[in-house]
Formats: sequence, structure tokens, C-alpha cells
Amino acid sequence: MKYVFATLRTAAALAIVIAIVAQFQSTAAGTEVNPFNFFGYFTMQSNIIAAAAFALSAFFIFRERAQPSWLSYLRALATVVMAIVGLVYNTLLADAGLDGSFNVPWSNDILHVWIPIYAVLDWVLFGDKVKLPFDKLWVMLIYPAIWLVVVLIRGANDGWVPYPFLDPATGYPSVGVYCLLIAAVTILFGYGAYALSRTRILRP
Repeated sequence: MKYVFATLRTAAALAIVIAIVAQFQSTAAGTEVNPFNFFGYFTMQSNIIAAAAFALSAFFIFRERAQPSWLSYLRALATVVMAIVGLVYNTLLADAGLDGSFNVPWSNDILHVWIPIYAVLDWVLFGDKVKLPFDKLWVMLIYPAIWLVVVLIRGANDGWVPYPFLDPATGYPSVGVYCLLIAAVTILFGYGAYALSRTRILRP
């Protein structure tokens, strides 16, 4: 069974890489690509985190090595951020356009729909993870906090923001509310991920 886990994770990681490359090529064909903008999206960074988590997990499984505890934290983070990507995009951003940054339909579906679904199912169903202590729940906030700080600094300086609800032009009180909402959702989803780290539905 553990090799099934590893194979599925390898396929998911490859799907992410293929989807990102296809979108990058499509964007570059129409305009000069600013990599800081292209990879500045939470979607892109979250999918890269997920791809790394899946690939590293598969590596340890195929090499018959125990997965280190830090990898469970990385996999939990990947689950949380991908769940947020799926939720936010499909409820708030599906019709937003985002300056044509996600204009390859099948790539868009992989990054915003199928990988979020797979990431959650992988974490829920596959029992090759350690129990994560709730007093380390703050670990889930490190990446979103850094991302938000960088986005807000860029928005205040060069005017570029990845998502409309983080645009300073809408007013910093509004942006602040969304930042707090992102933090709250991250903690909520993180709590769920930590709780589910105790499940063992499919054992390796």
C-alpha cells in the first residue's frame, strides 16, 4: 500500500510541475513575464509547496526510509494551503480574471481544483503521518504570514498585488480584515489537519 501512496504523490507532483510550466509558457507567449509576479500568487507558491511535500514523501517511501517528522509538518502545511486555494478561488476568484494569469483551462483546473482535492484526500486517507501536537499549530502560520507581509510591502511600493481583496486601493481596513480572515482560516484548517494526523484509514 505504501507504494500506492508514493506513486499517487509522484503523479500529483508531476501534474503540478506540468501545469505550472504550461501556464508560464502561455503567459510568456503573450507578454514579458515578471517571475516575481508570476510566482507571487498564493496559488503558485502553495502548489510548489505541495509538489515538494508529495515528491519528498514519495522519495522516502521508494528509498525504504522512514519519513522524518518535519515532513509531516510540511505535508500538513501543503494540505492547509491547498485547501485554502481551493476554497478561496472557487468561492471568490473564479470569475475575477486575475490579469490573465491563469488562462490555461486544464492547468487552472489542476492547480485550483484537482490538487486541492487530492491534497485533502491524501492527508485524510493515508496513514503514513505522525501525530502533530496542537501546541505547534502556530507553525502553519509562518508561510502565510511571510507571504502576506511581502504582498503588502509590494502593494505599498510598486502597486502589484496578486488578488483584488489585498489591493491597498480598497483601503487598509478592508485589507486588514482579509489578512485576519486568512490567518483565522489557516488556524482553523490547521487545527483540522492536526486532528486528522491521528487518523489511520489506509495504513502503509
